[in-house]
Amino acid sequence: MPKISIIVPVYNVEKYLQKCVDSILAQSFRDYELILVDDGATDASPSICDDYAEKDQRVKVIHKQNGGLSDARNAGINVASAPFLGFIDSDDYIAPDMYEQLYFDMIDGQADLAICGIYDIYENKDPKQLPEVRKVLTPEQTLKMILDAKLISVHAVNKLYRREIFSKIRYPVNVTTEDAAVIIPILQACKKVVINTKQQYYYVHHVGTISSRSFSDRDLDTINVWERNEEIVKRTFPALAYACHTRVCWANFLVLDKIMVSKNWRTIAVRKKIILFLKKNWRFIIKNNRLTKGRKLAFLALVINEVLYRQIILQTKTTLGD
Repeated sequence: MPKISIIVPVYNVEKYLQKCVDSILAQSFRDYELILVDDGATDASPSICDDYAEKDQRVKVIHKQNGGLSDARNAGINVASAPFLGFIDSDDYIAPDMYEQLYFDMIDGQADLAICGIYDIYENKDPKQLPEVRKVLTPEQTLKMILDAKLISVHAVNKLYRREIFSKIRYPVNVTTEDAAVIIPILQACKKVVINTKQQYYYVHHVGTISSRSFSDRDLDTINVWERNEEIVKRTFPALAYACHTRVCWANFLVLDKIMVSKNWRTIAVRKKIILFLKKNWRFIIKNNRLTKGRKLAFLALVINEVLYRQIILQTKTTLGD
């Protein structure tokens, strides 16, 4: 039995898949199985997966109908045989010793979850270097760091999990913010978490202009998930209520930005509800040291006039809420 099951959902990523899989097969930690989940891809991705399975007995391939990222991850979880699980997105890649670090950090720390750092990769932009920190934390301490969004994040892909965590947890299908939707249940299933922020995961951002990322109803998942998370936090981690409400405000800003850069922004009625929510939280937003000065200035423009806010968002060429 392998020690780690690495699950990679695959959908129409023929341009990126080889780099991703090669980075996994080059791992210094060798005792793993790689589960490639072909989620009904219509390009060359399925045959690329099969080619890897023919060449390396550690590679398993699942071919299934398209069900989305969460459904593909769940399919991988269902067939995984190892006591530890990891997830990688098929257009990303990893450092050669990522799983070695995660595995031995988890064993040494007697933890249920291990987390490493992420390089955010943008075209024509040098990745940001983060300070290296290694700590063993409680679930509440881990959630605080995630909510603060400085060294670790909700992403599923830079983590190693004990298999038992997923005995009652699956990723929600048809939810776009699936990582945020399960992070609190995952932490509730842990006793100890080890973080080592050495950046080992390369998260590739394929970013067009802001107008190409205009609003769809599915973007409301971001708000809905963080509102649900806030209710859980109030009950189980009340000391983190302020930090979590900041995330709810951030989610509203993020969705509003997408609405405001859409050509039909005036016809999207939900924007009025979002703006009303933000205005009701004006004191919280202005006094909040977790929100950037740029975000606060944009918010003041919103209070004055939504057209002015839209002009600011368009001029930045990016959202201010990240």
